[in-house]
Amino acid sequence: MLPAPRQGRPAAVDRPAQPLAQSLLQRAGDLQRLPLRFEQVLQGRRLGLMSVTPDGEDAQLFLRAARGLGAYVALIAPPEPGDGAQQLDDIGRLLGRLYEAVECQGLGAAVVDQLAAAGNLPVFDGLAGASHGLAKLAGDWVDPAPLAQRRCWLVQAMLLATLL
Repeated sequence: MLPAPRQGRPAAVDRPAQPLAQSLLQRAGDLQRLPLRFEQVLQGRRLGLMSVTPDGEDAQLFLRAARGLGAYVALIAPPEPGDGAQQLDDIGRLLGRLYEAVECQGLGAAVVDQLAAAGNLPVFDGLAGASHGLAKLAGDWVDPAPLAQRRCWLVQAMLLATLL
């Protein structure tokens, strides 16, 4: 499944229509063939990474993908487990003022939905994660490049589709 980023109102978390998957694969292929064309396309864009394991493989994949497009990525401490609805709304509004999109890793879907709704910005739920639909799509993508690199190109493709 390729969940769309949540924005404003929570989005459905199921596989998008086949045309979106094909569009992402086409853009990822462009990133593979023409890397210099996309090198700084997100220059000046501010993204956030809110991860319970900021040194983990998934977080590092997101950082590599976003920075590879020229984006600035800030590491953000995740909300405390005891934070209530008001605190999450406050955090979401702050995120919306500071960033153009946020990648959340290891947070519950309800927390991600609330942050997106309060912040009115694209919030990804584990976009770079091994269990995300993009990782499955990367596994199905027949290409000699290593799986990690295919995943990176697909994360970049989703960032471009969302932010441009």
